[in-house]
Amino acid sequence: MAIRLPNSIKFVLTDFDGILTDNCVYIDSKGSMTRKINFKDVMAVSLLTKNGYKVGIISGEENAAIQIFKDKFSLDEVHQNIRIKIDVIKSIIDKYNLNEDEYVYVGDDINDFESLCFVKHKITVPDAISKIKNIDGIQITDAHGGNGAFREIADAILNG
Repeated sequence: MAIRLPNSIKFVLTDFDGILTDNCVYIDSKGSMTRKINFKDVMAVSLLTKNGYKVGIISGEENAAIQIFKDKFSLDEVHQNIRIKIDVIKSIIDKYNLNEDEYVYVGDDINDFESLCFVKHKITVPDAISKIKNIDGIQITDAHGGNGAFREIADAILNG
């Protein structure tokens, strides 16, 4: 089923791992961790920002990939190592004076639960945990996290 969002959306707030990545961590022989990011999802961030939308990343982890997104796309709101995401979401809402129809939150795991219950427009991915997929009113992308899910959301916003 296609993602449906109002034309009033101005800000896309998203978790990182499991949404922009495939939720896997790859560890090389030297112990360095990396993540896979699909270029469709990278292009989605680019398309949103080039078309005047704001994108914010709120992650429970800290990693270099998030910093690359922040720098490459001049993202104003990037928050890492955040355990209680709803406080960050509320501060962004206040900072940008957003009403409930001007932003969407995307998350997939237990640390997104409170935030997804709070926001009006909420989206997750097919491989999210059951507790998230069962939140009242949540929309689920066709594409999996790290495999075009964020692009699907961007396309829904851009093509209204």
